[in-house]
Amino acid sequence: MSTAQKPRSVDEHVRVVAALLAATPVISLPLVECAGLALAEPITAAVPLPPFDNSGMDGYAVRSVDIAAATADAPARLPVTEDIPAGRTDSPALRPGTAHRIMTGAPIPPGANAVVPVELTDRGCDHVQIYAPRSPGDNVRPGGGDVAAGEEVLPAGAVLGPAQLGVAAAVGYAELPVHRPVRVLVLSTGSELVVPGTPLRHGQIYESNGTMLAAAVREAGGEAQLMHFVPDDVAALEAALAPRLSGIDLLVTSGGVSAGAYEVVKSAMRGHGVDFGKVAMNPGSPQGVGRYRGVPVAAMPGNPVSASVSFEVFVRPALRAAMGLPAQRPRSIARLTEALESPADKRQFRRGALDPAAGTVAPVGGPGSHLLGALARSNCLIDIPETTTVLEAGEQVVVLRTGV
Repeated sequence: MSTAQKPRSVDEHVRVVAALLAATPVISLPLVECAGLALAEPITAAVPLPPFDNSGMDGYAVRSVDIAAATADAPARLPVTEDIPAGRTDSPALRPGTAHRIMTGAPIPPGANAVVPVELTDRGCDHVQIYAPRSPGDNVRPGGGDVAAGEEVLPAGAVLGPAQLGVAAAVGYAELPVHRPVRVLVLSTGSELVVPGTPLRHGQIYESNGTMLAAAVREAGGEAQLMHFVPDDVAALEAALAPRLSGIDLLVTSGGVSAGAYEVVKSAMRGHGVDFGKVAMNPGSPQGVGRYRGVPVAAMPGNPVSASVSFEVFVRPALRAAMGLPAQRPRSIARLTEALESPADKRQFRRGALDPAAGTVAPVGGPGSHLLGALARSNCLIDIPETTTVLEAGEQVVVLRTGV
């Protein structure tokens, strides 16, 4: 790819960036560290779930035959011979004509076949009066009723959310085999950048791309290291990068890739494994991709909206795929609330506010690549094809859902 060549299509550049990253290694992590990762191998239940017959209610374990004639006017009266709290490990048998007071989750005693909810009793401790009959199995959770021993609990590729980690713990797993998060070094260049919170001098701006892109990496499931305030100087950039490249899977840069006089990333990396050119998109046309000192590089423009859109369209799917996670954001169809124009021969991504209930999307801000405030107010990108230059209000468009 070079500036003299015809610009790449968006889809072609998606494939080129995706090819940079191989699947990450499989590692075992404690459950608490697995949230959001992809399970690398299927797991099966070493124990049934529940592991034993247990009570679904606080109440009294009984033989149903002993309370078959119970009514509110003529309650069955039984001696209470045991207390069975959750966690009791012995199993005293229930003798005919007696009851055991039992708590939710506690094991059903041998001989019992039903649990009477405490609300249908007088709550007695030595003797209990029961005001209604129960059928065999009432309020009894059978062992293995949810998951049988040896049953597959989660398939390979499952994304590990709270419920998935909960069931893994319930069947005895302390660790799980997962695809390791992608390790990304985020570099934001520019002599004009200063740390937020310090006074600005004329011509300076607060650095925001690094923070934004590092957060985007983490939201995608990766691990981000942030490196910023590298001036527009090739020697300084090379010296700063050299000790940071070991152990990372991808270098993401913003800034220094266009056609200006101080394009430091392009100057440092062109001819050293990274190609620079244009993609037929707006915003975010200037792009760089390749390997610098053996490390995969995705080099993006410095304007904040260009950097954000480039990450969404090119980098995020590659990161997710490398970790075995679903790569694509949800897409949907919505009706435009107002007309839009788009440049010829470029695929445009406009910020939008999607109203799923109404099925509409409103453009947010203009097409400018510097309008970060509009980006923050949006929850989707409106995907306008290269062949479309005008869209009228009410027309249907594809939206890429990027936020809540």
